[in-house]
Amino acid sequence: MLRQWTIIAVAMFGLLPPVLAGPPYVSDDPEPTDYQHFEIYTFNNGTATRDDIGGETGIDFNYGAAPDLQLTATLPAGFDRSVAAGTSFGLSNIELAAKYRFLHQDSFGLDVSVFPRVFLPSPSNTIGSSQASVLLPIWVQKDWNGGWSVFGGGGCVIAGRSSQSFCLAGGVVTYQLLPKLQIGGELYHQTADGAGTPATSSVGVGVRYDINETIHLLGYLRRGLQNVATTDQYSWYASVLFTF
Repeated sequence: MLRQWTIIAVAMFGLLPPVLAGPPYVSDDPEPTDYQHFEIYTFNNGTATRDDIGGETGIDFNYGAAPDLQLTATLPAGFDRSVAAGTSFGLSNIELAAKYRFLHQDSFGLDVSVFPRVFLPSPSNTIGSSQASVLLPIWVQKDWNGGWSVFGGGGCVIAGRSSQSFCLAGGVVTYQLLPKLQIGGELYHQTADGAGTPATSSVGVGVRYDINETIHLLGYLRRGLQNVATTDQYSWYASVLFTF
């Protein structure tokens, strides 16, 4: 399901500080965490459909293990409230990932990274997926003077059961409205899988506010455009990001 896979760039311009991207959007970016630095997100996200509302709360750890290499571990606890089955809580799918940037804007004109991500089987019988899967995406980004940035890309989730595999793609435009305030918009699409989940397309808006160099607030709202009642009547993401 979209919420279960609901899966970070630095743009510098003028005298403004670096601006991180990726979260709060579904689409990611190619910029890894700075070498020997941390980015830690405490987050809550979810999606509502006609018959169900569910999501996750957790911690997303990111570490710059080497120049151009980011290591990621996401530890989520999930919830689900359906009309048919009531409310469930439990641990969801732990995620392990590594982002490697192999092309740079200063030499190639674009930042380009691969960011493979492994989803471990959920230990819960009612939350998350009992099957292991892997997301194999590629992400690109272009920055301009004046505060504008575009990033996005896509890939496919390959599940333990081929019927649960699907592909996704998305793109984000962000603008640094104020030195501490960034806004953005996203278009996202996910294909249908063989297990009965239909394709979905959506549009979302995001915001990031930098309290200081260490603490940052992120928020995001999304609305489905395709198969809305069964895939995405509305979705949200909120987090506090710590960088150091």
